Amino acid sequence: MARVDKRVGRNFGFGRQLSYAGPQALKDLFGDGHFATVKAHSDRWQAFVKWCRSKEGPGLNDARQIDREILMRYAFHMREQFNQGNVSIATAQNRLSSVNRTMAALRGDQYVKIPSPSKALGLQRSSVRSDAPQGQDRVQVRLIAQALSDRQQERVSAILLLARETGMRLREAILADLPRLQREAQGLGKINIQDGTKGGRSGASAPRWIKVTDQVRGALDRAREALPKGSRNLLAPNESYKNFLQAVVRPARDILHQHGLKGFHELRAAYACERYEQLTGIPAPVNGGRGHREDRELDQHARQQISHELGHNRIDVVSAYIGGRR
Repeated sequence: MARVDKRVGRNFGFGRQLSYAGPQALKDLFGDGHFATVKAHSDRWQAFVKWCRSKEGPGLNDARQIDREILMRYAFHMREQFNQGNVSIATAQNRLSSVNRTMAALRGDQYVKIPSPSKALGLQRSSVRSDAPQGQDRVQVRLIAQALSDRQQERVSAILLLARETGMRLREAILADLPRLQREAQGLGKINIQDGTKGGRSGASAPRWIKVTDQVRGALDRAREALPKGSRNLLAPNESYKNFLQAVVRPARDILHQHGLKGFHELRAAYACERYEQLTGIPAPVNGGRGHREDRELDQHARQQISHELGHNRIDVVSAYIGGRR
């Protein structure tokens, strides 16, 4: 669709739909080349458009109405997505950068943008962990779990233990089919994490088996005790995932912080470090181990296994949990 006039009219002349206008402006900016770049920016722009149309978003469909305040609201939304374990730091920053690029293509100037995606998110992007994760000490984790239970936060207590003992993301722990997992634990000695996973990685095409230990059994038992009546997961039958996060999980984060735990994602890293030591017999690099230097083949095998158990397709992501190879 050709523009009506140079940046005149709805979406600066690039079309009536925000979802269409962004990619058209990018194609206009990059000309006939850079297809992969245009595709990447366009895909991330669609995530922004989806947010704009959501209840949390501003409910608009015209780029002329987008100002810096709206962009900063989106940045806050992306930070929430990171805190909930739904996206990585890289994904969050890439989405904000693509919104900046697409807005510049639509407007023809740099006046409306997120000044610094990294500062707006309040996150430092790094693909390699340098600090030992919190939550490795099970005594600390049990104390936090008990503190949560003492404040009638039984479900969050269960989430905490599931994350530590199975490496589940926050969303995965909340949506886990607990009766199925207990049947698998009892009958197979392993469980398949399938509910609430990222990127459609579920079903027989993407099995994610975790070996059952006494600690895993204990976490599953605690979760079943916290199971709302009539539900198979930690959400009540009449409760939405979004409302549960806002009304239950968010207030409980203060208890985590009081006991020296930054968030649930730290527990995934603690799980990964423990698995590395179990698989190699050597502490994870972030804990001072040197297995990545002494036996690179063993290190590679452990990283592949941990990548699978955490639900990632790329082995390099494991460095964000256990440390690098150098």
